[in-house]
Amino acid sequence: MAESHKLTVVWETTDWAARWIDSTSDYAIFALTTDGRVASWNPGGESVYGYAPEEILGRPLSIFYTDEDRRDGVPEDVLRETRETGRSEAEGWRSRKDGSLFWASVILTALHDPAGQLLGYGKIVRDMSDKKRAHDAVVESERRFRMLVDGVTDYSIFMLSPDGRVTNWNQGARRIKGYAAPEIIGSHFSRFYTPEDAAAGLPQRGLETAAREGRFESEGWRVRKDGSRFWAHVVIDAIRDNDGALAGFAKITRDVTEQRETERALDETRMALYQSQKMEAIGKLTGGVAHDFNNVLQVVRGNLELIESRLSRDSQIQERLDKAIDAVERGAKLASQLLAFGRRQPLQPVVINLATALRNMDDMLRRALDETIQVETVVAGGLWNTYADVHQLENVILNLAINARDAMPDGGRLTLELGNTMLDDRYVAGLQDVPAGQYVLLAVTDTGVGMSPDILARAIDPFFTTKPEGYGTGLGLSMVYGFVKQSGGHLRLYSEVGQGTTVKVYLPRSTGSAIERPSPVSTPLRGGRETVLVVEDDAKLQSTVVDMLGGLGYTVLKADDPQQALAIIRSGVHIDLLFTDVVMPGPLKSPDMARQACETLPQLKVLFTSGYTQNAIVHGGRLDEGVELLSKPYSRDQLARKIRRLLGSPGIDLEVVEEGEREQGLAPGSLRVLVVDDDAGSADAVGALLEMLGHCPQLHKSAESADEALRKQEFDVLLTDISLPGMSGVDFALKAVRERPHIRVIFGSGSSVPPTGQLPFSWRELRKPYTADDLRGALS
Repeated sequence: MAESHKLTVVWETTDWAARWIDSTSDYAIFALTTDGRVASWNPGGESVYGYAPEEILGRPLSIFYTDEDRRDGVPEDVLRETRETGRSEAEGWRSRKDGSLFWASVILTALHDPAGQLLGYGKIVRDMSDKKRAHDAVVESERRFRMLVDGVTDYSIFMLSPDGRVTNWNQGARRIKGYAAPEIIGSHFSRFYTPEDAAAGLPQRGLETAAREGRFESEGWRVRKDGSRFWAHVVIDAIRDNDGALAGFAKITRDVTEQRETERALDETRMALYQSQKMEAIGKLTGGVAHDFNNVLQVVRGNLELIESRLSRDSQIQERLDKAIDAVERGAKLASQLLAFGRRQPLQPVVINLATALRNMDDMLRRALDETIQVETVVAGGLWNTYADVHQLENVILNLAINARDAMPDGGRLTLELGNTMLDDRYVAGLQDVPAGQYVLLAVTDTGVGMSPDILARAIDPFFTTKPEGYGTGLGLSMVYGFVKQSGGHLRLYSEVGQGTTVKVYLPRSTGSAIERPSPVSTPLRGGRETVLVVEDDAKLQSTVVDMLGGLGYTVLKADDPQQALAIIRSGVHIDLLFTDVVMPGPLKSPDMARQACETLPQLKVLFTSGYTQNAIVHGGRLDEGVELLSKPYSRDQLARKIRRLLGSPGIDLEVVEEGEREQGLAPGSLRVLVVDDDAGSADAVGALLEMLGHCPQLHKSAESADEALRKQEFDVLLTDISLPGMSGVDFALKAVRERPHIRVIFGSGSSVPPTGQLPFSWRELRKPYTADDLRGALS
C-alpha cells in the first residue's frame, strides 16, 4: 500500500491532470502499480471496460487480456518491455467485464520519481473497434478485389508503371498471353505488340493518350509468348494519386479473335444471304421470260434455216441469213448466261478430270487469246476427279480466259493452275452452301490491271462491267459464279490494282472414274423416215418445228397439249419419237404425259425441249437421270443429230436425198406427190395444179397401181380420192402409212371423209372442187 500512497500523492499534486482524467469518458486512463495492479480508475475506464472503480482497483493487468494472451504471458511481457524501454504501444483484442472483446489501442508508460525510481505505470486505452471493423472491411475488400482480379481468366488485367513496365499480373493475363508472373513483371508492355506495330510507336501512343485523356481504347493484333497472334480489345486507364500525379496505368486486354471471326462470318452470311436473294430475284426474272424468249428465238431460227434450205445459194442472201442466225445465237447465249447466274440451267454432269478437259481446250484458248499473252498451265500430280457438266465447264474456262485477256490490253501472262485442296470447317464458317471437304481447285491468274475493292465487291453482279459500251454484257463472271454454285462448288476472287486478278474455282471431288469425252467427228446431216409426235402449245413454234422435221424426212404428227398427245398415242397409230415442250398448259404436266405415253408404247423414245425447265425435269440443278433435253433455241443440225442419236439407226443422208431430188429436177422445197383418182380429168387437173405450185406429181387411176409405184419410189404426200375401183382410198391410205410411216395423207373427194379420230394417222381433207390456194394450204 506504500507504493499506492506514493502514486496518490503524485496524482494529487497535479490537480489539472486529475480533472482532465476524471472528465474523460472516451479513454480509459488509469495507473498500475509496479507489479501491474490497477491503482486508479477513471470514468473512461468504466465506459470502455464496464468495471466500476470498486470492482477493478487492485485487480491485476492480466484481467483485461484474452485467455490466449494470458496463456502466452503477454501481460508480463508488456510490463517488462515498458520497464526496460519506458514505453510500449500496441493494438489488440481486450476483454470487457461481460466477457465481450473489443479492439484496443494501448499506450503504457513507465512512471519514475526524480531519482529514477520506478513508481508504477500509466496506461491509456481507447476502444478502436469501429475503426478496426472499418479497416478490416477495407482489407477484406481489397483481398476480395485481388481475388476477383486474379481469378478473372477471360480478361488480362495488370498494372503498368508510368513508363509502361508491368508491375503485377493476373491469371487471365497468364492464360491469354502465356507468361507466368515472374517471367513478365518488370518487362515493358510493348513486347505484347507485333514487331511492325511496336516499330510504328503504337505502345507509346497508347500510354500518351491515356495519360492525356485518362483513357485509351483500341483493337489490334497482339502477340503471345509462343509467337502466335490474337485479335485484342485493349483499354488503358491512367491511375493518379490524391495529388493528381500519374501513378501508373491499369491495362485490360481481352482476346476477341473468336468474336471477330464470328462477326466476320456473320457479315459474310449477311452478304451471302443478300447475294442469294438477289440471285433468286434474277433467277425468277430470267425464268419468267426465258421460256417465251427462247420460244421466240426458236421460231426465228427455225424459219431462217428453213428459208436457208429452200432458197438458192445467193451469196448476199446467205450472208444476211448468217447474220440473222448469228444474232439469234447471241440472244440465246444471253438467256443462257442469265439462267446460269440464276442457277437454273439444266446441267448434265459427269465424272471428269480437269487436266484432260484443259488439254482439250488448249487450241481453243490460244485462238481466243492475243499473241501478246503468254499462257502457262500448271497441273499438280495426282489430280482428283470432279463431277461437272463438261460443256458448261468449258464455257467457264473460256469466259475467265477472255476476261483475263481484256484485262491485259498490252499483253501479259495467263496462268491456269489445277490442284487438290481441302476446305476445312474454319474456312467455310459463314459461307453459305459451301460444305467442308475435298475439292479440285482451278485457279486462273492474270497480270492485268486488277480491280479496286469496290469493283471487286460487285464483280459477279449481273450486267455490271467496267468494259466500254458494246464490249461486254457483264454476265461472264455472273455465269461462272452461277455455274460453280449450281455444281456445289465455291468461287473466290482476289485482285489488286496494277497487280492482276486471280479467280479460284473449287469443284467438289469425285471418287468415280473419269469418262473420256469422244472426239468430235464431222458427219453428214441425217434425217429419217420415222414418225415423230410434236407436242407444242405455241402455234407458230409448232408449225416451225413440224416443217423442220418434215424437211428432215420424218412423218410428223402434232398435238397442242399433253391431253391431245395422249389421245393420239392411245389411238394405236405408230409413233417412234415423242418430241415435247417441258412447260405446257393444263392439268397434265409434260413429264407425266411422257411417262403415260411410254407405258402405252414401251419402245417410244422421248425428247424434251424447253427454253426454261423450271423443276419439271431438273432437280438440284441437274437434269433427271435418263432424261434427254434439247434446249431452245436449237438449230436444224442439233435437232437432226439429237433425234438420230435417240432413235439409234443411221437414218438417211439428207445430202444424198437432196442430190437425188436435184437429179429428178426437184427444186428445193418440192414435194413428191402420189395422186390416186379414177377420174382422168380430175387427175389431170390436180397434176397441173401441183406442177404449177412447184411440186412433182405422179398420177394413178387405182389403188393397186399406186401401191406398186409406192413400193418402188419415195413419196412425200399421198393425195387420194375416197371412192376408187377395187381398194378404197381409205384402205389404201392405211396400207401406205403402215409401209411408209413418213408419208402424209390428203383425202380429196366430193363425198364424206371418215370422222376425225377413226384413223390411226394424221390426215387432211380437200373437198372437191378445190382451188390452187386450197391445195397449197393442204400441202403446207
